[in-house]
Amino acid sequence: MYRKLIQPILFALSIERAHRLVMHLLRLAGSIPGGRWLLRKCWAIRHPSLEREVFGIRFPNPIGLAAGFDTDAEAIREFAALGFGFVEVGTVTPRPQEGNPRPRVFRLTKDHAIINRLGLPNQGLEQMIERLRRPRNGVIVGCSIGRNTSTPSADAAGDYLRLFRNLYQYADYFTVNVSCDNGYCEASAHTTDHLLRILTPLFEFRRGQNQYRPILLKIAPDLSDEEIDRITDLVVDTPLDGIVATNGTHLRQGLRTSRESLDHIGSGRLSGAPLRRRSLEVVRRIRQRAGAEYPIIGVGGVMSPADVQEMLDAGASLVQLYTGYVYEGPSLVKQACRQLIDTRRNPAPATPTLSATTEAPAAPPEPHATETTEEKRS
Repeated sequence: MYRKLIQPILFALSIERAHRLVMHLLRLAGSIPGGRWLLRKCWAIRHPSLEREVFGIRFPNPIGLAAGFDTDAEAIREFAALGFGFVEVGTVTPRPQEGNPRPRVFRLTKDHAIINRLGLPNQGLEQMIERLRRPRNGVIVGCSIGRNTSTPSADAAGDYLRLFRNLYQYADYFTVNVSCDNGYCEASAHTTDHLLRILTPLFEFRRGQNQYRPILLKIAPDLSDEEIDRITDLVVDTPLDGIVATNGTHLRQGLRTSRESLDHIGSGRLSGAPLRRRSLEVVRRIRQRAGAEYPIIGVGGVMSPADVQEMLDAGASLVQLYTGYVYEGPSLVKQACRQLIDTRRNPAPATPTLSATTEAPAAPPEPHATETTEEKRS
């Protein structure tokens, strides 16, 4: 129904207008008695085999909504009713900001992709506190935090710490988003010194709290393999609880959209199907280097139930959707959950044993088989 009826209506609007309409309809559904119950009845699937324990939190299923969709935490319970196992809100900044001038988000329908240069528009810290204080009925909520565009890079740590301290009691985990949203500055944002300046105050604040909140770092796909290895080594050696891989890309290779259209759109992060291969590469690389138990949230190019399974097989502990949800709608979560249940019930047949004269090599553990991790409390 979504592809044949709802998507054509939404795609007839600009992407930001379509998004506002969806958010309005979800809030409306949540305000009607029985509205969220009906959404759950239609879309949500609960099954013991879907549950995952990651960085000390028990998730009802491993499929979450990525940051940027419910930026200001307007429809947390409604998205959970649509089947998501968790919702990541934000990216929030200390002060409200409008973001970049419109138009700033573009569909690439031939590529099943989106380009955005939003500039982190959001209603700021105070509004986020007000929304997260509302009853959530057990919905797991992560919060992506970032700095204001007007904050100099040298002062960025203060923005992150202010957000972390004030939101600490309201979110279940935090994602530190260091990627520059207004230009290509991945290298400077991901240096060891810059990351430690931001992360160390968060670790120090957390040590003094009675409750433990996991901290994750979101990284960009445009980093070189050597830079990803360096960041992986850094975060494994710190009290960081996991990595979110990956953000959108600034690259444009291999697209079906015409060069003329791309030139007209201009700069921005590309998300969706073209990102799938690189995001899988990054997740596999982190998993191999960080070990079997280190938590990874895989995001980028997840457009189908098969993509969800492949991301988990690559080593992701959890998976997030964004562009795939725009193109496929709520049926994507439902179908992916059904496929995960079927996979658990009917695992793939084992590889045929080797002949007795050949010594079989020891099979490495599947990277996604371990779904628990010790909390880092140092």
